[in-house]
Amino acid sequence: MGIEFNASPRSSLGIEMELELVDVSTRELCSGASGLLEILGKGHTGGEHPQAKHELFESTVEIITGVCTTVAEARADLAATLDELQALTDVRGMALMCSGTHPFTHWDTQDVSPNPRYHRLVEEMQWLARRLQIFGIHVHVGVRSAEKAISIANALTAYLPHLLALSASSPYWMGRDTGLASCRSKVFEALPMAGLPHQLDGWPEFEQFMGTLQRSKAITSIREVWWDIRPHPDFGTVEMRVCDGLPRLTEVAGVAALTQCLVERMDQALDRGQPPVVPKAWIIRENKWKATRYGMDADIIIDEEGNLRPLRDDLAELVETLAPVASELGCSEELAQVHAMVADGPSYARQRALVAAGHDLPAVVDALIEELRSDRPVRAGR
Repeated sequence: MGIEFNASPRSSLGIEMELELVDVSTRELCSGASGLLEILGKGHTGGEHPQAKHELFESTVEIITGVCTTVAEARADLAATLDELQALTDVRGMALMCSGTHPFTHWDTQDVSPNPRYHRLVEEMQWLARRLQIFGIHVHVGVRSAEKAISIANALTAYLPHLLALSASSPYWMGRDTGLASCRSKVFEALPMAGLPHQLDGWPEFEQFMGTLQRSKAITSIREVWWDIRPHPDFGTVEMRVCDGLPRLTEVAGVAALTQCLVERMDQALDRGQPPVVPKAWIIRENKWKATRYGMDADIIIDEEGNLRPLRDDLAELVETLAPVASELGCSEELAQVHAMVADGPSYARQRALVAAGHDLPAVVDALIEELRSDRPVRAGR
């Protein structure tokens, strides 16, 4: 099958952020997306807000940016929609937060959104879809050709552990500590077309594979291929989907800057005739698991002999290596925030520190709500 790739301006940027709706009295997730989106949509074409939409469950509102040039522009875009949404939740006994999972709400209490597409998904996937009480950040970066999209998506697999560890915010699942930094990633991987991407040789193979999947009825459209990284033909982007929900816009901006810089560096290398290096599949899989389990404390595999390096060290060096690219893209400040994110501790570590200090999980929810509202990390003892 032929799939048109709508090429985008180089390194254009878009961000999607899945927000949790929380009842302020119980701190549980609550259904409310349809009512909020109806109000937000007033005055817009078709009664739909262009930058806020449904997700699978009624306890989620996804906010999205337009096509942006810089990380700062994308952050401001998200902030404007977030302000609109918070003005509505504040007077309705609801609050907003963003993390990979809610610390204690049970998945079987969730109402499915009214979109027929989501009901078809639940009918097809059953328990696997009903359990998808998870929240993420997706970063789109524009590329100018389909072939580049495949090459860059393949090479970005080397950095899945860095982005997952940096964003990991889901240590708790239904009231229990899972022992993982990101249990969201394992919940999502249960879907047949989720998790690590297939390594493809080029755009023709991508087109052929998508056609094969549709003929076999494994998928009904390529929108159902939920890989950690995927080319997005409609947008003309490479989409990074591995990240947990991030509690603060500063953290969202840091991850977006890291992703944009990686794509731009690979794009430039391709222009010089230097295809990016792609790790062996077993290394990609094992390193993702290490980041899922240990977060920033992981030691990742750096070569085919199995030698290890602390992920913290590798990430710090990566940020320094990307500094000239960040300067070109106008995101030096946001990329530098990655160092602060590591120093502050990713969200999974902050959440656990609160519990270790004697706080309960509703207090963790309060901290996540406050972090989104104030854009400051909440630490134990504060």
